[in-house]
Amino acid sequence: MNLKKKLLLLLTIIGLQCYVNAQENKELFTIYLVRHSEKGVSTTNPKNPPLTTCGEQRAESLSKFLKKVDLDVIYSTNYIRTKSTAKPTAKSKNKTIKIYNPRKLNQFAKTLIEKKEDALVVGHSNTTGVLAGLLVGKKIEPFDESIYNRIYQVVIHKKTGRLHVLNTSFSCDKF
Repeated sequence: MNLKKKLLLLLTIIGLQCYVNAQENKELFTIYLVRHSEKGVSTTNPKNPPLTTCGEQRAESLSKFLKKVDLDVIYSTNYIRTKSTAKPTAKSKNKTIKIYNPRKLNQFAKTLIEKKEDALVVGHSNTTGVLAGLLVGKKIEPFDESIYNRIYQVVIHKKTGRLHVLNTSFSCDKF
């Protein structure tokens, strides 16, 4: 083997090793945060209603949006509307939905950063933006209950987060 081939082989091995180490260390990971889809009305349990038909369609649309996104974990609060929003994505990715406590956002933000996992987090209008802010070290206020089209994408590299706010073009089918 001539010197050029040996050098090329050595550089390839070093490059692959660096790539593998970066992946093992998980220096770069992404967390997607969304508010639950449109909720209906429940006379039997008004504080925990299911999704409307439109909400179910939006949850399916979210799953399609995230189709090519690698996710290690999916989190939801323990409400019917949040779990139902996460369900199509969890099903398509063959993941179980893990429950988190929306009343302990500071602790949950620390956990997300420590775990270094690509994640989907489904929450509420009064927690989703706030949690995104905690992940990047900025104060973000809750948003209006009429807003369903935001996806907060937090990319974390070496403990520094960058926030991107995406607005989906989804609209419900008319019946």
